[in-house]
This record gives sequence, structure tokens and C-alpha cells, in this order.
Amino acid sequence: MTEQTPLDQAHAAMQAAPDDDAARLRFYERLADSEMFLMLSREAEGDQISPELFETPEGRFVLVFDREERLAQFAGRAVPYAGLAGRGIVEMLAGQGIGLGVNLEVASSSALLPAEAVSWLHDTLQNAPDQVEAAIEELLPPAGLPEVLLTALDAKLATAVGLAEGAYLVALRYQGGGQGHLLGFVGAKPEAEGALAKAVSEALTFSGIEAGALDVGFFAAADAMAASLARVGLRFDLPKPQEPKLYQPQIPGSDPDKPPLLK
Repeated sequence: MTEQTPLDQAHAAMQAAPDDDAARLRFYERLADSEMFLMLSREAEGDQISPELFETPEGRFVLVFDREERLAQFAGRAVPYAGLAGRGIVEMLAGQGIGLGVNLEVASSSALLPAEAVSWLHDTLQNAPDQVEAAIEELLPPAGLPEVLLTALDAKLATAVGLAEGAYLVALRYQGGGQGHLLGFVGAKPEAEGALAKAVSEALTFSGIEAGALDVGFFAAADAMAASLARVGLRFDLPKPQEPKLYQPQIPGSDPDKPPLLK
């Protein structure tokens, strides 16, 4: 049996529950997050690519596949292609009236997404949560947030390798009234703040939760706020980049447990 990919699994869940908006959102999230292989009409020239366009009675489509072998199986011959994140392909197609053919004829997740669906996904991916600016009066442990959101945040932040030291989810009260929840990033790289805020927004959107349900903040590791977050917050660990391993050639005879071979 062919291995089921995350996109296959999300598509199957969506098909099994056609009235479940959350299942449909998770399919679109997997599509945006997955590396997709886009069929081209000719070899790429630098960063310039020309997708193969297919005219159908339903409109114009480009074809993408979540495995290289699936693209090869569909084409039946060697064809040029480019590997891009699904969100990058959606960005490229936005506003052009072009739909997406996903894994056509080669997988259970075969689907035709019309241009309207591509435009919706593009607009959805542009959303961003508010960054907290009001003065905070009190931090409390998080409470009442749905499990689906916590799972989505964990999955999103697991891909943010090296962008921050960590993140803490807390409930809070603002000075002058008001309350809510905050995801506070500690030690985030300044150039990564926009990407992190967008990742949080996508976790909210594709969990079917209003963006206003969660604010985002960024704090230096030395800030008193960082220590307060750590005391009461639910911690999310962001993966650290792997240190490059340098090959150290071993001198024959230098390891007493491995004497050199004699010829």
C-alpha cells in the first residue's frame, strides 16, 4: 500500500466529514505548509519559473504534487518542476484567476481547487494577530482555550527552528479593564517577529478560532516580563538549529580500542 502523506490524511478527514469546517481548514493548512512540486512548461531560469497551464471547462489550472514520484507518475515522462511551499505557490497565483490541481489521478487526495479557493487561501494567509500594546496588570495561567488551538500552536512552532528561545501562553488582565490571552515570544530574532506572528495567526485561522482570541508579544530574555511569563505560562519549545558536524579524520592507531590493520 502506498504511504499516506499528511495531505492525504487531511483530505481523507475532510471527505469523511463534509460539513466539518475544522476538517476543511486543516486540509488547507496542510496544503499551505507542505512542500509541493509544481509542474513547469520549461526548465527554470534562475528564480524565474513558468508553470505548465492546463485549460479546462472549469478554468485554468496549474498542477502540484506533494511527492516527486507522484508528479512523475502523472506525467509519465521527465518534466521540469520546481519545489515550493504551498503558500508560495498560492502567493504566486493570487489574483490571476488560476486554480490548483492537487495530486490529480495519482493519490487519494486528488482535488481541483478553483481560482476562488486559491484567492481565499491567499487572503487567509495574510491575516496577522494584534501585537499587545496595552499595559498588562496581571499574568495568569492560560485557561479555557480549546485543545485544537494548543495542538495547532505546538505544530506551527515546531517548524520555527531557531527563530526564538521559546514562547509562553498566558491569560492576562489589562490595566483599565479587559482580559485575554497572550503568546509571548522570548528572545526572538527581530527579523523573525513578522513570521512568528503570522504563524500564530495561521494556527488560529485554521483552528476555526477568531484572530482576536490571542495577542502576540515579543520580549528580550533579560526582561522582567520574560521571567513572569515563565512562572505562570504554558511553555512551547522552538527547535534549535543543529550544529554542523565537522568530520575529524582519525589517525590510524590513535584509538587504543581499534588498532590499525596490518597488511
